[in-house]
Amino acid sequence: MTFTTVTSKVVLAQVAPGREVLARRGAMLATTGRVTFSPVSGGPGGGAYGGGVASALARGMQGEAVALMVAEGSGTVHYGFRGHHVTVLDLDGSQPLSVEADRLLAHDASLSSSVVFLGQQGGLRGAVRGAVTGQGMFTTQLSGRGSVAVLSHGGTFALPVTGGRQVVVDPQAYVAHVGDLRVEVAAAVSWRDAVGRGSGEAVQLKVSGEGTVHVQASEEKL
Repeated sequence: MTFTTVTSKVVLAQVAPGREVLARRGAMLATTGRVTFSPVSGGPGGGAYGGGVASALARGMQGEAVALMVAEGSGTVHYGFRGHHVTVLDLDGSQPLSVEADRLLAHDASLSSSVVFLGQQGGLRGAVRGAVTGQGMFTTQLSGRGSVAVLSHGGTFALPVTGGRQVVVDPQAYVAHVGDLRVEVAAAVSWRDAVGRGSGEAVQLKVSGEGTVHVQASEEKL
């Protein structure tokens, strides 16, 4: 386990040779020991970590590209970002974690990454709806054994999805999910929404399958 929770808004990372940490730029709060920080290239093949999360985020849309820094050496680093709540999720290697790019604070550099299309099961129309929500169409998928620290407004809570149960999540409140889950972007527009009297939940994420979805306690974006 790389990260230790210090407060609800700060985590402590242990850095050592072979245990480097990737984090969003501006997240380092304090450090001890001999730790150095280097920017990570966003292009494929642009450095030791260029083909990982940085490359994935660089291909993001809706302004979701997040500049990353790698912490190397030996020591500790305190991470936090703009006073947002931090949740640590541990991966055991059995299932990948999909997380919104702008929710990602830091993670083990050893985790492999790729870009997945949120709501891709809905086809092109679902993709367009995903973009319209402002939450974006892409999520970063991390796999392997290691820890991930994610950001949220007001903290997160975990909703189990199992046994044919479907969970509906507001796209603005979605943080991450793990497991064999189907995430579909769906429109729920009625005549009341058209005249301004609806609930405001015109776009929803419908989650089904077997796994867990992590939701923040707010509809506010970072």
